[in-house]
Amino acid sequence: MTEFDLSTDYLGLTLRSPIVASASPIGRDLLAVEALEAAGVGAVVMPSLFEEQIENDARTLAHLLHQGSESFVEAATYIPEMDEYRTGPTPYLHHLQVVRRHVHVPVIASLNGTTPGGWTEYAAQMADAGASAIELNPYLVAADAHHTAVQVEDRLVSLVEDVCAAVEVPVAVKLSPWFSAMANLATRLVDAGAAGLVLFNRFVQPDVDLETLTVVDSVHLSTPAEIALPLRWCALLRDQVDCSLALSGGVHDGDAAAKAVLVGADVVMSTSALLRHGPGFASVLRDGLVSRLSGNGYTSVRQARGALSAGNAPDPEAYERAHYMHALQSYRD
Repeated sequence: MTEFDLSTDYLGLTLRSPIVASASPIGRDLLAVEALEAAGVGAVVMPSLFEEQIENDARTLAHLLHQGSESFVEAATYIPEMDEYRTGPTPYLHHLQVVRRHVHVPVIASLNGTTPGGWTEYAAQMADAGASAIELNPYLVAADAHHTAVQVEDRLVSLVEDVCAAVEVPVAVKLSPWFSAMANLATRLVDAGAAGLVLFNRFVQPDVDLETLTVVDSVHLSTPAEIALPLRWCALLRDQVDCSLALSGGVHDGDAAAKAVLVGADVVMSTSALLRHGPGFASVLRDGLVSRLSGNGYTSVRQARGALSAGNAPDPEAYERAHYMHALQSYRD
């Protein structure tokens, strides 16, 4: 019996498996990352480095160091230089280097910036620290009524162009699903230099505490039902963009991973399932993927990839509007 070939290509990297641990708190723990590698992941995405957090840490430290120094002149001579402290991205970059030394799978750094200079500066430092690739996580909420859709998209394309010009490692862009012309934006991002697209980011939605009448954070892990949206867009984009595609969101078992590959994903990213069940669950996702695809006659991930994309599916209209009316009319309670 032919052994199933799990290898795949992502961002120009050859991975031993399409199962990728996406950005999550798991990446902060070296032992947990090593457990992910032992469970068979093809790559690990580190937690995001947030530009706001870097700036806030630096401001807080500067305030604490200089507090009271104006009252006691001699105290100024005891204030160490800022670069003696591990402020800014230093702790993140150090952890990235440590992880790279201890695991053999590609390690992808994740960046969530706010300013054009911050994106390029920190991306370059990540590349210098040994990141195999960089995933940009542009958490953009178009909440300003004065900003048009075109302006929002132009800003993102310009950002990607600047980062890709600043680093030599491949760059992926993790998108939200709420852009008005997703296929067009996807092609523009690839033209700007993006080597891959991650579909999709999940916005953290705020909630209202009725007891305190305050707005509070509301973090919920994904559910299996959430895979429907990224499945659709992976299928629609597979034959339209010349880049890697990663499906993220709602991947909780091997069947979901198999669906992702069949619609065109090069890799399948998981966060919630690994947080729920631990790093070792990556092997369950991998083995379930192999079982399902090999059971359908495929001998490799590359052979199965895109077999049910919009361009290859027996019923391409299932991914577009024509199927909408049929689905509603055929529903039975």
